[in-house]
Amino acid sequence: MNRRLEGRVAIITGGGHGIGRAYARRLAAEGAAIVIAELDASAGDAVAKELEESGFRAISVPTDVADQAGTEAMARRAVQEFGKIDILVNNAAVFATVAMSRLGFDQIDPEEWDKLMAVNLRGTWFACRAVVPYMRMQRYGKIINVSSGTYLEGSPTRIHYVTSKAGIIGFTRTLARELGKDNICVNAIVPGSTLSEEDPDESILQMRSGPVERRALKRVQRPEDLVGTIAFFASSDSDFITGQSLVVDGGAVMQ
Repeated sequence: MNRRLEGRVAIITGGGHGIGRAYARRLAAEGAAIVIAELDASAGDAVAKELEESGFRAISVPTDVADQAGTEAMARRAVQEFGKIDILVNNAAVFATVAMSRLGFDQIDPEEWDKLMAVNLRGTWFACRAVVPYMRMQRYGKIINVSSGTYLEGSPTRIHYVTSKAGIIGFTRTLARELGKDNICVNAIVPGSTLSEEDPDESILQMRSGPVERRALKRVQRPEDLVGTIAFFASSDSDFITGQSLVVDGGAVMQ
């Protein structure tokens, strides 16, 4: 494993489960100290412990990204422990671990709509607001936002989720414009449907197998298929790339 992130410090929101846990493992293997910012405190602690037992530096910070004070406390804790923040992966979202309804647009409860936007969009905004002051002080930073291929397809029965993930693209481009002068890169990864569930039942396996026929690469997508892109955006290899969205879906959607 190339240790491109030696000496760097990375925060991963929603890093206690599924894809977020895979991101944490890869960035740690690349040399970064890891902050698991996770609403599920026990899951966050378990991932941090796993990383430490593997010889990496890691802590877990209970974090509700929908709470501004919580994200500010997350950033302070990271700096107290590791001295700085170089990388932010905005992975926390309502989708799988925190479930959402799959209903027609006119059947979704307005409270659920607001909750999903509070986590998926406002949570990304709050996390960026919390870490950017530290990145500005060092005139360096990598922010990686997580969108979804559903916004490219207009996937039905989840309009609130699709809308939030489309919003991430506009957010990424605008923030990249605002932070370029501070030498902070802001990019987005756009995953396809990924088998991220930890104990998938037959219905989940069937759902995740559905997109295979639409892909150029005919197999189920797994978290490990995404981690290389995250590591690239987090590393110096992408120092002159900002405001971009990279689709990682096995060739289902080609741009």
